[in-house]
Amino acid sequence: MAFGLGVLRGMSITLRHFVDTYVGDFKHLTNRYDATALAERQSARGKGIFTVQYPEEKLKPPENFRFLPFLIYEPTLDEKTGQAIMDSATGKEAIGYERCTACGICAKVCPPQCIWIVRGQTPDGKPAPKASEFYIDIDVCMNCGLCAEFCPFDAIKMDHDYELANYERHVSHIYDMQTLLKPVDYYARIRPTHYAYEEANLTKERQAAQAKKARVGVGAAAETKTE
Repeated sequence: MAFGLGVLRGMSITLRHFVDTYVGDFKHLTNRYDATALAERQSARGKGIFTVQYPEEKLKPPENFRFLPFLIYEPTLDEKTGQAIMDSATGKEAIGYERCTACGICAKVCPPQCIWIVRGQTPDGKPAPKASEFYIDIDVCMNCGLCAEFCPFDAIKMDHDYELANYERHVSHIYDMQTLLKPVDYYARIRPTHYAYEEANLTKERQAAQAKKARVGVGAAAETKTE
């Protein structure tokens, strides 16, 4: 008898969640797919069935969520306003310089070997610290993040964009540099904590370099004065 009561109690809880779902739908009838309403329904205050109705409803990926890699570039800034200049041809921020130096570390540590890099050349034919071609096969990529972990220049990071499926893979799923390149502002937006940490470390390195340069300058001046 006790077992039967437990089953009924469990079914009553399921029924209550089912009814509360429709109560929540009426509550958020006008803004059902609004981000704020979704956040409330997914929080501890939410009631009913908590399944996200994808694709109408989408949860924001956590900051540490990683999908495909992308390359970071610093945009060209307007000298007067300090704002990024937009490229009318691509609709993106104009590329100032790319962080990638074509060192090849990311391709070496990649477990499925889905990264291909072609080093650029200077006008006189010498190797340049820049990639002329950069490809990633997104269907082979296992999203492990080792490329971003080992990159010494913070030039490659893991993206949050996961809705990439289509009906063709031999061309559209081989990403080239133009597809992979994204501005540093985009990285700061999807990974604010990581970006702030890296910028703080970079500031410390710059301050240390400036202090070292100042010490060298003072030493050189003292030697000149002694002579």
